Amino acid sequence: MEQGQRFQKLDFKRLPEGEQRERVLGFESRMRTRRSVRSFSDEPVPLELIESAVRIAATAPSGANQQPWRFVVVSDPEIKRRIREAAEAEEKRNYESRFPGEWLEALEPFGTDWRKPFLETVPCLIAVFRIDYGLDGERKVKHYYVQESVGIACGFLLAALHMAGLATLTHTPSPMGFLGEILERPKNERPFLLIPVGYPAPDAEVPVLDKKPLDDVLVVR
Repeated sequence: MEQGQRFQKLDFKRLPEGEQRERVLGFESRMRTRRSVRSFSDEPVPLELIESAVRIAATAPSGANQQPWRFVVVSDPEIKRRIREAAEAEEKRNYESRFPGEWLEALEPFGTDWRKPFLETVPCLIAVFRIDYGLDGERKVKHYYVQESVGIACGFLLAALHMAGLATLTHTPSPMGFLGEILERPKNERPFLLIPVGYPAPDAEVPVLDKKPLDDVLVVR
């Protein structure tokens, strides 16, 4: 018999239709309250919540189950300061010369600029890295569907953090090479996303937004 991947019986519990609806509608209701926050309290967040959310993120599907992700949790004030300084330097260049006019126009209603004080105020940053290839000694092991896999894992992570009662922001200062340098990550790991995590400041505000109705995003054939 050929040697290969081992298999086991699927552990799957069929739910009654009523419970199915109750669960999905409850989850939808909770996720509809999720908002991107840029004004955070400095109140500490229990590490246990962050660890649980990362464990959930790590259950995401990935190409060939290669799990090409790394989650670096940062709470050290000095490291957060360095990340803020580096991010603001890149963002300042973006807003002053790199961003096209159309992008600046799209951002204008949100009142954002290159200043990112929340990167220091927030108690916790999660830097997500994509692992483009594995290492088997000196041999590189190609990873497949890395971008898609890490994106799905980040979706799991954001949902888990929100369900835990925490506020988040998806922050993508570009370029993000400084994250690998500051956090001393190896060359096969590339920055993918920076997620500030904490509690909203008491006076936090968010823009009034509309989400597209179901008819605009769903096609049933």
